[in-house]
Amino acid sequence: MPSSSVSSKGQVTIPLEIRNRLGIKEGDRVDFVVEDGKTVLRPARGGTDPFAAYIGALPAFGSREQVVEWVRDLREDRDDEDGTGE
Repeated sequence: MPSSSVSSKGQVTIPLEIRNRLGIKEGDRVDFVVEDGKTVLRPARGGTDPFAAYIGALPAFGSREQVVEWVRDLREDRDDEDGTGE
């Protein structure tokens, strides 16, 4: 089981095996969470929604049929661009 010592400043070095397992890199933040009486270390969750940048990237649809029609139009445009006319 990997372990580490606590420095006089309360700092620890997270063993490489654990950093790799959690995907933690230099500069990343971690959370210490108490779950069912155990303290768990995990990568900190950012306060921002990772999908927020994509809001509005696609048009709004009112029905499944509108989505299907939009995809059909995209495919037709792509086929026209490749010169095959299909």
